[in-house]
Amino acid sequence: MRFALRPAIYTLFLAATGLIAFGQSSTPASKTSPHKTTSLSKKYCHASAGFCFRYPGTWSVLGEIFDGNGVVIAPEQNGDRALWDEITIALVAPPAEDGQGTTLDAIIQQATEAMRGAGENFETLQRQERTVDHSPAQMLKTRYRENSTGRDWLEELVFIEGPQNEIYSVALKCAPEHLLRLEPALKEVLASWTMPEPGPPSQAGDSSTSEDAHPGGTTSSPTQPH
Repeated sequence: MRFALRPAIYTLFLAATGLIAFGQSSTPASKTSPHKTTSLSKKYCHASAGFCFRYPGTWSVLGEIFDGNGVVIAPEQNGDRALWDEITIALVAPPAEDGQGTTLDAIIQQATEAMRGAGENFETLQRQERTVDHSPAQMLKTRYRENSTGRDWLEELVFIEGPQNEIYSVALKCAPEHLLRLEPALKEVLASWTMPEPGPPSQAGDSSTSEDAHPGGTTSSPTQPH
């Protein structure tokens, strides 16, 4: 049974470029209050893609996407799952064999064109150069009305260039009125983000791992999305 995610315009862009394939749902959503934050946090490390990050302890891993190269996290919410706010973290452009790869500017341009074509009332609200884990990155913030649902969405996407010219993305999609509550979670992911060091390919084994982390350095046993 495939993991059902709404067709975000950003997701449509990835599908058009052949970078997306949906995985299976695994970890059930937490039964905590929507968008509530606490001092606890969780750490997620993706064994094959190599990235790690921290996210709010009240959020849950909903499942893997992008052919196992990405993961979706979200707070518990009411109503239709297709209308939930969420953050997607993924390797969206793997290292190129020729060492050149896709540039951040090219990814931004393709994403913008796909959004303009698939959504209504598309606006680019902000574009900014950033640094994430000492690596070049670009942020694109957009607003649009989704054709499939007729709902207004805001997406804040950060594309990060990896050590082998691969590109990762951290993308928040939410209702515009929820941005102030959810942006701190996005900032936590980006502030804690680490990428793999250049080296030989990872050995086959367990895929992604996620663990609860408590203040003081003690951690619980890792859990793994399937």
